[in-house]
Amino acid sequence: MRIPAFVARSRPGEASLAGRLLLLQALVVLAVVLTSSAVAYAAARSDVEHGAAQRTTAIVDSLTTSPLVLTAVTGPDPTAVLQPYVERIRAETGTSFITVLAPDRTRFTHPDPAQIGRPFRGTIAPALEGRTFTETYTGTLGPSVRTTGPVTDDSGRVVALVSAGITVAAIGRDLTAALPGIAGTALATLAVGALGSWVLSRRLRRETHGLSPAQLTRLVDYHHAALHAVREGLLLVDDEGRVQLANDEVRRLLDLPDDPAGRLVAELGLPEDLTEALTGGRPVADEVFGTGSRVLVVNQTPTRPGGDVAGTVVTLRDRTELQAVTGERDDIRAFAEVLRSQAHEAANRLHTTVSLIELGRAGDAVQFATAELASAQRLTDRVVDAVGEPVLAALLLGKTASAHERGVRLDIDPGTSVGSTGIPGGDLVTIVGNLVDNGIDAALQGEEPREVRVAAWEDAGRLEVRVEDSGPGLTEEQAAHVFERGWTTKAAPGGAGRGLGLALVRQAVQRNGGTVGCRPGPGAEFCVSLPLDGRPRESR
Repeated sequence: MRIPAFVARSRPGEASLAGRLLLLQALVVLAVVLTSSAVAYAAARSDVEHGAAQRTTAIVDSLTTSPLVLTAVTGPDPTAVLQPYVERIRAETGTSFITVLAPDRTRFTHPDPAQIGRPFRGTIAPALEGRTFTETYTGTLGPSVRTTGPVTDDSGRVVALVSAGITVAAIGRDLTAALPGIAGTALATLAVGALGSWVLSRRLRRETHGLSPAQLTRLVDYHHAALHAVREGLLLVDDEGRVQLANDEVRRLLDLPDDPAGRLVAELGLPEDLTEALTGGRPVADEVFGTGSRVLVVNQTPTRPGGDVAGTVVTLRDRTELQAVTGERDDIRAFAEVLRSQAHEAANRLHTTVSLIELGRAGDAVQFATAELASAQRLTDRVVDAVGEPVLAALLLGKTASAHERGVRLDIDPGTSVGSTGIPGGDLVTIVGNLVDNGIDAALQGEEPREVRVAAWEDAGRLEVRVEDSGPGLTEEQAAHVFERGWTTKAAPGGAGRGLGLALVRQAVQRNGGTVGCRPGPGAEFCVSLPLDGRPRESR
């Protein structure tokens, strides 16, 4: 990447980010190694002292329970029997001293024969009470870790004491033997840490092109200024689904009150399908999503540094006005389809009438034509009298003919009574048309008689619409997902073109401040409630 000229200059003596990081890492590694070495030394010292206490305790336990020691201390000359015996044990175990003494502290044995017969220096009270204990005490041989325990006769009386110890100097020699390992480990850790820091610094230098922190700051500032100036929404999302950058256009398109940087996409209050697309990490190309007030075209590309997905780059374009034009085109297409269906039915009736006349049955022809005309007129009069909204009335008439052509009866509830609503005609067509179409499709999957019932009325300043069908209905789980974009119960190769109708219904309802719901169970029922605009309307 070529560095822009406005960030290429650095101040004299200004270290690069990689250089500063290398120095900081070196200090951290050094501190970690020193701390680890101190902890290792303390642990080694504790282990050596613990090992010394275990050795002396084992020796004392062995001697205090030895019949030889019990016989000797109760005999006429304990020193003659015990001195060579305990000295041999002391040499074999590597302890500094083993002393057998009388309860009055008189020594029977000692590594220094001159100390035999003299008082023992140290704590003996717990041993006189019958307990074996360990302490650190300064005796004739200097500071030592020693264990002292009682020798008891058959009646439990303490007749002698045994004390075994290892001097602190001897413990220090054992600890010194462990120092080369600790030092070697510390040096190896320091070398590996220094090498790792150097390698990381080299890598960071390549990634940042040797820029200093001030240069990187300027570069980021200019990039942010450029990104916020563009008129296309730009959103950067990391692999955890957290927003890293959102320019001004994104905030406008998604109606975000403040900068969402650092927040999870799931916390932005976006529609569920759009949230799933933004956090799924999958590529998205020109997919259309609704946000309640806008229709957005979304493109999304995962970023793959080193082959791993590190996040996504998302662009959004406003297609609300284009969607409105497209909706009007779809309305015209729907009305054309209705006219085609009615023309087809009219042609069939005309052929039947002509054939009856050709067969010389003019009376039957008149009767057939009159009956068909009366039936069509009754339906027209009924719908026009009940529905004062021209677009809605035309839609229901057309859907009635279309349903009849497909073998489904579309029944307009007798209680239907709607005046002029003031609701945009395109939205009414989207809402009622898609609900009726879905009802017809569902009825075709059910048993005879196949029918769809539509009711519409005004109540407390709201337009209420209910569409029921005789189809197999929906489960509670299906009803919870029925308004999601792309979700459908209809079979279609690859799912193409499915799962959009009810999603558009929800979007149109929300755009007009209304609510839409679905009742699960056999024969689905959809209910829509829309606020009216408050203008005087004609009651029918």
